[in-house]
Parts: sequence; C-alpha cells; structure tokens
Amino acid sequence: MNIKSVLLGTVAYTIVTFPLAVVWHVMLFEKQYKIFGYFKGEPNFILGLLTIVIQGVTLSFLYPYINFKGSGILKGLKYSMLIGIFFWSSHVLAFVAKQIVDSSLSFVLMETFYLVLQFGIYGVLIGLIYKNESDRNA
Repeated sequence: MNIKSVLLGTVAYTIVTFPLAVVWHVMLFEKQYKIFGYFKGEPNFILGLLTIVIQGVTLSFLYPYINFKGSGILKGLKYSMLIGIFFWSSHVLAFVAKQIVDSSLSFVLMETFYLVLQFGIYGVLIGLIYKNESDRNA
C-alpha cells in the first residue's frame, strides 16, 4: 500500500462527493428532499465534510486489498460498483425502511442516480490513481 495513493484517493473522493452532495441535495433538489423528510433543520456541512473524508480514507485504503480482474478504470469501476451497492442499501433502502417517505419511489430513483454519478466518477478516479501505482511497481 502506498500512502500517496490513499491520500490521492481520499482527495478524489472528497472532491467528487462533497460538492456533488451539496449541489444535488441542497441546491438543485432541496425542496424535494425536504418533502421526503431527508432534512430536519439545516445540514451540518462540517460534519458532512468530515464524514466524507473518513469514507474517502477508508475506501482508498481498502482498494488495493480488493482483487477484481482487470486494471485501471475497469477495476476502479468494479470496486466502486460494489461499494456503491453497499452505500445504496445502507443509505437509500435503510432510509425508506426506517420512516414513511412520501413518494418513496421518487426518493429511491433520485438517490440511485446520485450514487451512480458519485461512485461512477470515483471509480474512474481511483482506478487511474492505483493504475499509476501499479505501473510504477511493474
């Protein structure tokens, strides 16, 4: 494992996830998410950013330990698809399961598209970051 790659992966995840989350949930679709009951009061951006950094460190640290066939972007996309499905089930389905959500199908579809964007972009980036590391080690 290369600390530089973990740091680059963390930065990539944070740069993808935090702005996308703010734009998606707070700017573009805030009214809809309030209707869903997603927000109770104002979001805590500092805690949100800290959460995303912790996720980025964890996901970037784990990447070299997951052995998917392929290399580069393809391997990164496979990894992010696996992680994205985990996040989707624990974030989207769990939210709908824990409370009554008006238009739950709309919520599931919106969050699914959001997570496809988030993890699709992250998958490309983490694949490129670690592809360069494996090229240096070859």
